[in-house]
Amino acid sequence: MANKLKIDWEKIEEIIEKYSRNHEALLMIMQDISDIYNYMPPEVVPVLIEKLGVGESLIYSVATFYKTISLEPRGKYIVNVCTGTACHVRGADKIMDVLQEHLHIKEGQTTDDMFFSLEAVRCIGCCASGPVITVNQETHGGLDRTSAIQAIDEYKQPVSK
Repeated sequence: MANKLKIDWEKIEEIIEKYSRNHEALLMIMQDISDIYNYMPPEVVPVLIEKLGVGESLIYSVATFYKTISLEPRGKYIVNVCTGTACHVRGADKIMDVLQEHLHIKEGQTTDDMFFSLEAVRCIGCCASGPVITVNQETHGGLDRTSAIQAIDEYKQPVSK
């Protein structure tokens, strides 16, 4: 990324204090930080080590185990394509293919403008509505190639105020 990320250290401290500096709340703290930056900035890791008294290896273990936490910058909109059995038999692979083509990225990548990240997930839990994608917390189901592109393009539209 060309722009250097500006960390809001006061906000990081508020998050840590919200959980009373409890090392058992590491996952929740990391999730709250990820909710702000869409990933876990590496600059924050030494602060967590110091304030929570946890090892660096534990932080990286948590970050690599949970799909909701990333160590790499992600787009403003995280597109998850369900590849579970029900969605798979209903054409999830075609949805993934068309989104990769439309966004000009492969699964696991982020667009150059940092707008979209594309990921495969094993199950979203909406099996009857497959194939399904989520864009951040919004679910879009019963998709075909055209409706998948339309769903993504809705997020490109400027928000009117």
